[in-house]
Amino acid sequence: MNQQTAIEIEAATFRRFLKHLDDNKDVQNIDLMILADFCRNCLAKWYSAEAKERGEDIDYEAARERIYGMPYSEWKDNYQLPATEQQMQQFEARQQAKKKGNP
Repeated sequence: MNQQTAIEIEAATFRRFLKHLDDNKDVQNIDLMILADFCRNCLAKWYSAEAKERGEDIDYEAARERIYGMPYSEWKDNYQLPATEQQMQQFEARQQAKKKGNP
């Protein structure tokens, strides 16, 4: 496979991933953090950082809008639920395990 085709496939895969997240707004960021150690906000940070490495000035808020498909404040108001006590306990347990070297 040539490099351009690989880039196109990777870009299409990323767009499909964003659509999947958009189609599954019920999956909360805390759930993603517990299970996969990243969330939509992490993706926005990575997006912004990669843009900067390539000379593009995409700030965090603009990157979040790209990832969420709308301004973050709108997404948060419409779809983000408060984390439950159980979710927070699972998140804290994951963080402690990471500190001990157990991902």
